[in-house]
Amino acid sequence: MKKVLSIILGGGAGTRLYPLTKLRAKPAVPVAGKYRLIDIPVSNCINSEIFKIYVLTQFNSASLNRHIARTYNFTGFNEGFVEVLAAQQTPENPNWFQGTADAVRQYLWLMEEWDVDEYLILSGDHLYRMDYRQFIQRHRETGADITLSVIPIDERRASDFGLMKIDDSGRIIDFSEKPKGEALIQMRVDTSVLGLTKEQALQQPYIASMGIYVFKKDVLFKLLREAVERTDFGKEIIPDASKDYNVQAYLFDDYWEDIGTIEAFYHANLALTQQPQPPFSFYDEHAPIYTRARYLPPTKLLDCQITESIIGEGCILKNCRIQHSVLGVRSRIESGCVIEESLLMGADFYQASVERQCSLVENDIPVGIGTDTHIRGAIIDKNARIGHDVKIINKDNVQEAEREGQGFYIRSGIVVVLKNAVIPDGTII
Repeated sequence: MKKVLSIILGGGAGTRLYPLTKLRAKPAVPVAGKYRLIDIPVSNCINSEIFKIYVLTQFNSASLNRHIARTYNFTGFNEGFVEVLAAQQTPENPNWFQGTADAVRQYLWLMEEWDVDEYLILSGDHLYRMDYRQFIQRHRETGADITLSVIPIDERRASDFGLMKIDDSGRIIDFSEKPKGEALIQMRVDTSVLGLTKEQALQQPYIASMGIYVFKKDVLFKLLREAVERTDFGKEIIPDASKDYNVQAYLFDDYWEDIGTIEAFYHANLALTQQPQPPFSFYDEHAPIYTRARYLPPTKLLDCQITESIIGEGCILKNCRIQHSVLGVRSRIESGCVIEESLLMGADFYQASVERQCSLVENDIPVGIGTDTHIRGAIIDKNARIGHDVKIINKDNVQEAEREGQGFYIRSGIVVVLKNAVIPDGTII
């Protein structure tokens, strides 16, 4: 894999994940109590022995830069690196990134310095575990110019994805971006040619792109330099290339989730608590997911009732009930609290006990969840200060709301409390 360079696309402004992306780039959004989204593709690369990794981003990249600099530090004995490349203005191109392909195009001058044969292009907001060595091996064996990783999919979810048709050799011969109605029916294929059983092929008669590609070096450079008006891989570059190039499909038949929306992000996190077997597990010692080592103390639980939950390290929980929830690092939950079906991202720092005592005396709310508070069906971003006897339960079942001045949004019925927000005592949401 020394001849492979990986490019992780950090995404645009992250509008679908707003307000979690208000103060951070999409790949820097915390996930599963202690990780960040960027840790997933970077860890997959490291486990696949791919050590040359660029991350392209253009919005709020300060926290992403900081996380990568603190986390991924390879020794000086190999060429390994993980580097963030932010959008920049140059004399040749004064514009921001216009799309996924344009982001790579603007940095071709840097990419071509490396002696590599293939470029592996990944997304920064997917949850999955994949050995890219098998993917690249299939690309080489078929003599493909471009290979797409694809998943078989059922009719219910098919219209949310870019779909494709393949011939008997696995070559892609037709594309359709998020088709509906009759156009969707036209994209049905016999997915058994990808190795599915007849029963599976009947249940999942569509092939969806995962937004994961491997390109031959010369093909990528030719496609990006010839058609500068084409700015997106999935919608323009690859569909056009399928006419003249050998574009192959590689079947990935395992858990994969695009967590680019608040609803998908919320459900993917809570699914990690499922028993006996969650759809995705961080407990695989053969292919671990890496993140920043914080050296936090163990979590302290004082007379708590906890069911079907994940608790990050360094938390302090007092006389509370936690059910089907994920609590991030340094979470503080005071006595009498009930947390149900919620994702708490924790905190970036500990407040000194003297400062917390002063806060209680001066009616200044300390970081964490105050006494006798009830939270259900919510996402609480980092460093939130939630007062005493607060109810965050979406009592009116509101589906969409923007209350930035009050410190929260509602997206798909999920209350999202902003990073650093202060929710006063007795508030009911």
